[in-house]
Amino acid sequence: MLDRLKRLWEVEGLGAIAQTPTLVIFLVLLLLALIVGRWTPNVVRFTVRRFFPTPVVVVYDQMMEPIRGTLRTVGTLLLMALALGWLEEDHPNIYDLLTPLIDLAVIVGIAWLVSRLFRQGVRIYGVDLIKRMGLEVDELLLVFETIANSVIGLIAVLIYAQSQQFNLFGLFASLGVGGLAIAFAAQKILEQLLSTIVLYLDRPFIPGEYIRLSNGQLGRVESIGLRSTKVRTAAKSTLIILPNSNLVTMEIENVSRAKKVMVMLYLDFTRALADEDAALVRQVVNQCTDSVFGVDPGSTSIVFTPAGDENGARGQGMRRARVTFFILGSSDNSMDLRKRLLVLANESIAQRLDSYGIQFTTQDPTVYVESPVTL
Repeated sequence: MLDRLKRLWEVEGLGAIAQTPTLVIFLVLLLLALIVGRWTPNVVRFTVRRFFPTPVVVVYDQMMEPIRGTLRTVGTLLLMALALGWLEEDHPNIYDLLTPLIDLAVIVGIAWLVSRLFRQGVRIYGVDLIKRMGLEVDELLLVFETIANSVIGLIAVLIYAQSQQFNLFGLFASLGVGGLAIAFAAQKILEQLLSTIVLYLDRPFIPGEYIRLSNGQLGRVESIGLRSTKVRTAAKSTLIILPNSNLVTMEIENVSRAKKVMVMLYLDFTRALADEDAALVRQVVNQCTDSVFGVDPGSTSIVFTPAGDENGARGQGMRRARVTFFILGSSDNSMDLRKRLLVLANESIAQRLDSYGIQFTTQDPTVYVESPVTL
């Protein structure tokens, strides 16, 4: 890179560069790319609303609105790549210098956007589709997300290599028997590296969390390196250095993730409920919540009260139900998945009660309260 910059200085000359109209136009286009790129989400949204039917607009809003920032970044990078093409003919040295960097940024940005879109699709439509198929939704869906992201990353690497005319397949083929010999000679090193990849993909713990090892030692994860993980003990504050290959096969208790989230929601009924109706509501809510993956079994509690009365009064005239239960999860992604399942469970409750002539409205937003699990 330094040699290329030196040759660029010698060929172009700083004074010539400053006076080149083509370069000035490029700088103006680059500035416009930075300004116009910020409006990419608005332009795309206007186009969708103008030329597509309402169902497509609804899908777009659900999928793209949460990732407007990523779309804005990708739009800016694409405009910068288009501006760079202005230098290809008059300033090939500058063009050759900047093209790999811009291409890398564009490909990484598009890969990140596709990954976020895939995650949004799974969260919004995938869970509902699996439920409609009569299948159980569990954390295998999160594993599928990780695999899909890995495939997206691999495709991005191949596309970038191809754009730079770098033949990865030819490189792998040229290694041949010599490559196998090196692999066998470095078996231990490869084992450690593969174990590190497994730890980063599976993420049983992250730096800053407290874990208990198989020998009962409690410690705080300091860092996860390429070969080993450093754990600071809780009692002596000494540092334990564990090979990642051992941690992959070791039974580990993650203490930091020993928590559960209490969910509290209120159902306001359109009419006063008799005792028989209240019993029916209790039965339907228990069945629907207990069937949700990740809900602590038997934790559902339902308290009926008159509207505006939180003293637990029972009997006729009950117009509100306070429902509380606990959901368990090991990460933010799993909690998001369970919250999506709760939305579907709420829809199921509404449909079943409506079939019995009982309608209700739900107060928004649903209250989520984190609470530690007793160890």
